[in-house]
Order: sequence, then structure tokens, then C-alpha cells
Amino acid sequence: MPREARRAGATLLTLPAEVGDRMDHTPESAYAHLRDTRPALFSSPSGDGAIGIMRLRIVPARPEPSVAVLPLLDGQVVLVDRFRHAARTWQWEIVKGPGAADVDDAQNAAGQLQDLLGANASDLIGLGRVHPDPAILAEVVMLYAARIDRVGELGHDAGIRRARLVVFTEAEQMVATGQITDAVTITSLFRARQAGLGEEGPAV
Repeated sequence: MPREARRAGATLLTLPAEVGDRMDHTPESAYAHLRDTRPALFSSPSGDGAIGIMRLRIVPARPEPSVAVLPLLDGQVVLVDRFRHAARTWQWEIVKGPGAADVDDAQNAAGQLQDLLGANASDLIGLGRVHPDPAILAEVVMLYAARIDRVGELGHDAGIRRARLVVFTEAEQMVATGQITDAVTITSLFRARQAGLGEEGPAV
């Protein structure tokens, strides 16, 4: 039978060593073995007896939620151009970072602004939370907007190559034209608009 281990509240499933002797080491054979020996993994919802797709979950390494911050400098949106390995593309997006132990979400958000944008937050506004891809990701992201004092040293070691200031309507137009495709950034812009932050405009 497969062995189960627990780490940070998540159940990790590993196949027993002897399974390798009965399979051809392809994803299809592993899938077939689990379907036959652990049908509960394929039930959706669990326990109703209906065989559906396997419920694969990608669980974050940390139990604390990730954070995302929409930076506002003199009423303009600050976007960063960041390389995302999974998509193999550069993405215009807001500041995002993983969960952090021993600090609350707002403190973590302020810390991400300092680490990735070299900026201090004078005001943090909560925008709720979002599940980026609940079909497979067991992740929640806490959303914030922040009024910042400047754009300083960028987090180049985090894959950021430049920053750009745009008025709120231009950021929304970048979404409409496909220049911004990151779901968390799109959600944050929508939530900020709903909160009235899109009406501030640049300082004159």
C-alpha cells in the first residue's frame, strides 16, 4: 500500500518501492496503479462514489498565506516586470511574496515592498483575499494596496528587471489588451477600483 507522511498539515502520498517492479515507470502506469489501489483519490466529491478526476493539490511550503501588494505612488500604480519560470515569460504584475512566519499578513506585505521595491508603505489597505487557481493550488493570497514613498532598489535577485508607473486607467487598459495576464494583479486592480482607489489620480 502507498505510504503517507504528514508535513505542515499536508498529506504527502508516496508509492511503495515494490510498485516500480510492476509498472513501466511512466506517468500513465502510476496513474493507473493509484486509480486501482486508491479510488478515493479519484472521487469528486469525496465519498459520493462517483469516479472523476484525480484530486491533485499543490500545497505551499509554508502554512502562512502569500501576500500581494498594489503599490500606489502619488496616485499612480507601480508595476514590476518580473520573470516567471512556470510561464517562461516576463510578466507585468504587482508586488507578491510568500507567507512569512512570526509576522502578520500586513507586516509581511510591508516587508515585501521593502525587499522587492525598496519602498516604505505609509498606508496599507486590505483588499481581501483570492484563490489564484483553486482547481489545483491549495493557496490563498492576501491582497493589499499601499501608498508608498518611492521606488528604490529593485529585487533583481527575485527576477525583477524594471518597474513602471502608470495611471490607474492605463493599468486597466493593459489588462484589457493582454499586457497584464497575472490573475492576482488583475483581481487586485478590480478590488482597488471597487474600493475607490482608482479615483485618486496622479499628483499635480
